[in-house]
Amino acid sequence: MNRPPVIIIQLIHISGPMKGDIQKFSEGVITIGRHPSCHLRFPADLTCVSRNHAEIAREGNQFKLTDRSTNGTLVNGKPVSEVYLKNGDILEFSKGGPKVSFLTEIRETPLEPEKPIIAHSMGIPREGPQPVIKKRLIQSAREQPAEISAQKTSKTLIIQYGPTIQSFNDLPVTLGKNPSCEFRIDMPSLFDLHAQFFFSQNQYWIKDLTGHKCILINHQPIGLQAPLTVNDTIALTYHGPIFRYVGEGRLVEVVELPDDKPSLADQRQMPQPKETEGVLSKFRKYLDEKLK
Repeated sequence: MNRPPVIIIQLIHISGPMKGDIQKFSEGVITIGRHPSCHLRFPADLTCVSRNHAEIAREGNQFKLTDRSTNGTLVNGKPVSEVYLKNGDILEFSKGGPKVSFLTEIRETPLEPEKPIIAHSMGIPREGPQPVIKKRLIQSAREQPAEISAQKTSKTLIIQYGPTIQSFNDLPVTLGKNPSCEFRIDMPSLFDLHAQFFFSQNQYWIKDLTGHKCILINHQPIGLQAPLTVNDTIALTYHGPIFRYVGEGRLVEVVELPDDKPSLADQRQMPQPKETEGVLSKFRKYLDEKLK
């Protein structure tokens, strides 16, 4: 018997005191505000947010946002009292207040596996020698030598970078600093054509277009291409930017320092970008100190 799917709400903090955090909820009603009982609780001194500011309630497979605040709630820049939310909507709790991105993830409820019938426990004798089960060494998908062709498919890709979210309905999508790229990031550390996202073999993939092994997944260079799995950390270069794959073709920017420093050989292969300001310059200083 099929069970109803579990729908997980993901609230990705784009601005405000919890910027960069990703919160997941499975409750039927999610309360938002400064009150200690709220599911999404903002600091008590953030007075632009009401104590009971808003709630998100599940209605079937839809989610309705209801504003209960003094200063108002905005969805995609427009004040609302009640509205049904869509994937990628930007929620702003009071004008100029903290912003979150709304996403949903559908998970099938697992069925309890049936207990296997063991022959000897029922008095049925075993016949002949029992087979010896040998463990097979399974090659990691990230080490597949054969290149997978990036065919055009109608799959959704959502990328949150800084305060904006961009959605694509067709893959592949090329990322880089060239104006011809579908997703453009004008950053000195990136190549004109830097990466490509595509869908194949029932999963999303990333391909390194630089030829310099610039892209890392979970702090390891991917070589040519690699599949994406939930919670993978994707660094486009050793100097950033960094994203987290949260499933179903959704990438969110994070600020995260690597656990392991890159080898000196890898560093020599990397193109040397110009110094940038803010988080990226701190990231570069961190690597330089670690390599001394």
